Amino acid sequence: MKKIEAIIRPHKLDEVQEALSEAGFAGLTVSEVRGYGRQKGHKEVYRGTEYNINFVPKVKIELICSDDKLEKAIEIIINVGKTGQVGDGKIFIYDVKDAIRIRTGESGESAL
Repeated sequence: MKKIEAIIRPHKLDEVQEALSEAGFAGLTVSEVRGYGRQKGHKEVYRGTEYNINFVPKVKIELICSDDKLEKAIEIIINVGKTGQVGDGKIFIYDVKDAIRIRTGESGESAL
């Protein structure tokens, strides 16, 4: 099993979630996060004063999938989440040793 963490633009969340759901990915965790990379924040003007926004708002999607569905999930996140501009985000992939469903005690891929 693999864990996918994807940092994407907030306005792309609904499209990515819908595409993953249509492809059969049932579970998803979403967190609102802030950070910066090459984008290095941006400037905003409020009431005539310019402010530097160092941490850009993003959304972190986390999902666990079987090894055979990994490439499909990555393909969906890239194709749907991409705008082609700096700041589109990153995808991180981790190995998952086990998963256990609390309600039933099922473990492994059957717990997904």
